[in-house]
Amino acid sequence: MRIAVLADPLDRQYGGIHIYTKEILNALSKLDKKNEYLVFRSKTMKEFDGMEEIVVPYSSFPGYRFWRIFFQIPKLLKKKNIDLVVEPAHFGPLNLPKKIKRITVIHDMTVFMFPKYHVFLSQFLQRKFLPRILKKTDCIITNSESTSKDLIHHFPFTQNKTSTVLLGKDDSFIPQSDHSILTKYKINQPYILFVGTLEPRKNITTLIEAFNLFKTQTKSPHQLLLLGKKGWKSKNVFAAIEESPFKEDIIWHGYVPKKELPVFYTMAEIFVYPSNYEGFGLPVLEAMACGTPVITSNVSSLPEVGESAVVYTNPNSPNEISQWITTLCSNPEMQDKFSKLGLIQANKFSWEKTATAYIKLFETLT
Repeated sequence: MRIAVLADPLDRQYGGIHIYTKEILNALSKLDKKNEYLVFRSKTMKEFDGMEEIVVPYSSFPGYRFWRIFFQIPKLLKKKNIDLVVEPAHFGPLNLPKKIKRITVIHDMTVFMFPKYHVFLSQFLQRKFLPRILKKTDCIITNSESTSKDLIHHFPFTQNKTSTVLLGKDDSFIPQSDHSILTKYKINQPYILFVGTLEPRKNITTLIEAFNLFKTQTKSPHQLLLLGKKGWKSKNVFAAIEESPFKEDIIWHGYVPKKELPVFYTMAEIFVYPSNYEGFGLPVLEAMACGTPVITSNVSSLPEVGESAVVYTNPNSPNEISQWITTLCSNPEMQDKFSKLGLIQANKFSWEKTATAYIKLFETLT
């Protein structure tokens, strides 16, 4: 089969879908020698062995984005005699003849469940086009059972063509210590870590409130380290930092190199991820893989990722989050217990498993 992957997330963003697209392509390039892959993207990088790149440049010219998605890319797909198209970013594939099979990946259902977490244009486009995309696609991949349930709840007709394929773990996320990296970032105390884009869904203001309670009640020297780029509506996060009586102990850094992330995870005393909704929750898996005790929300897909290897909390209760931070920080034996459980749990996930599931789905569509 000639399989096209619409890989714009490789060049257009650096969040979870970027990681997902890159890792699945890397794994497929190593595992699948039977099918032929063409990677459609906006920049030339040549980073996947044995895969042809089709570069479709991106422009900010008004209207170009829609012309590119609806006409230019479909025309190229037909010209290249593609048998199957995979869209990892859930907005397509669009405007194709029936003979070309389609796979659409749905990462979460926030636009329908929590529209306040999306800008108006994103809400409008997804509500207008996603139902039609889902009807026309031959197969839908979700990255958790939770997302599958949410999808089927909103679109019952998708039930018989939806498959859950869990995400994998990057092999570089293993326990690593390097005090020079902490010195570089001026981290000089034990710290509590959060990793993720600074946006409302991640619930960071509640984490800051919980941190304030923890510091007030324990007089602990701990710092709170936030790693992640600014997302939309991130002003509230910085306002919460500025208003905190412990603002000197709250450290934010935007993007940090991937090679440094395992060190930040490993050397954190605990990792706290109080997100209100996740399609999967990759940072939880990364933290477990580095042996870091995890506190996370008891909602959406997060219990699928952590199972019994993490501590769960009500994401909307600063008091409960603070109590668990206090409990873990004051109990080295409990930290050791969840560190070991997390390492075992993380080993259940791999991108090879994810890619193998993809290949099996491809075979059902031939």
